[in-house]
Amino acid sequence: MWQASISIDLDAIRHNVAQLTAATTAQVMAVVKGDGYGHGAVESARAALDGGASRLGVATIAEALQLRAAGITAPTLAWLVAPGMPRAEALAAGVELSAGSLAELDEVCAAAAVAGRPAGLHLKVDTGLGRGGARVEDWLQLVEASAKAQADGLVEVVGVWSHFVHADQPDHATNARQLTAFAEAVDILAAAGLRPALRHIANSAAALTLPESHFDLVRAGSAVYGLRPMPGRDFGLRPAMTVRARVAFAKKVPAGCGVSYGHTYVTPSPTTLAVIPLGYADGIPRAAGNTPLAWFGSVRRTIAGRVSMDQFVVDCGDDPVVAGDVVTLLGPGDRGEPTADDWATVLGTVSYEIVANFGGRARIRRSYV
Repeated sequence: MWQASISIDLDAIRHNVAQLTAATTAQVMAVVKGDGYGHGAVESARAALDGGASRLGVATIAEALQLRAAGITAPTLAWLVAPGMPRAEALAAGVELSAGSLAELDEVCAAAAVAGRPAGLHLKVDTGLGRGGARVEDWLQLVEASAKAQADGLVEVVGVWSHFVHADQPDHATNARQLTAFAEAVDILAAAGLRPALRHIANSAAALTLPESHFDLVRAGSAVYGLRPMPGRDFGLRPAMTVRARVAFAKKVPAGCGVSYGHTYVTPSPTTLAVIPLGYADGIPRAAGNTPLAWFGSVRRTIAGRVSMDQFVVDCGDDPVVAGDVVTLLGPGDRGEPTADDWATVLGTVSYEIVANFGGRARIRRSYV
């Protein structure tokens, strides 16, 4: 018996990756960072590889080592690594690393010396996003230092990469400017004698709408899990996550009954209230109070009042709800239940945040179908 559950449709993940591979001649990297966007990193990685992905991407070394510990040997890139983290252990496990500064390159070279093997290195250039990666004016210095490190046997530059600002707006002028800057960065690499096999800048949105950005590899994150990278277009993707919970307690109340902290919700008429044993400690955003995001049977019902740490209340109207009944909070939308897109629209965020909130939640049973 379960109190709350997350069900992950692995066939949906396989299908989504197959859609992505059919849309490009480049390799597909499935990004499984953040516990596979809340879907489970190991299981999602295996399904993505079954669907046609050839490489995996994560943020941290710990995430990469989790995949290796589970027996996953596919080429894997970890790209967000703070100073002092176990880069040598990552290299010993065959994990590729990124560098976007001389300091990061120094850390990678030191780790390679300890590991006794050259690091598979992806050099990152900042073409406009303003996060990680070398700025254009610093790129030549990083390239020259990397070429020396490769000559010294400490690294093998296998990739060069960047990240779009406006990939979800294919016609945005910034995309063309970034592609030009990226091409110039690749030319500087070539002039220094570095010709990495993997040039990559495309994320999910670009993988589906900007074929000129595909180069040798596309990095797909949200699309792997069936999340729409662009509003209003589904690209044939199938959402993989469904979240359900059982009613813990139900009672009838009169009109004018205040509900939950601060009484931000007052029942407009006699009704049945259902207490759901999930809260913001389980990934339900606190801001979801007073929104129509609970699905009972065939009707969307309002989350009444503020979401608490462990629970929230649903106004069920005249429905004969009893303890043990099931409410669906999130699903593919096939039956009219709320989707991650619906939650994101109501809460003013993105669907990726909604599903990622459910990653690693100990109080919710996770199952795979």
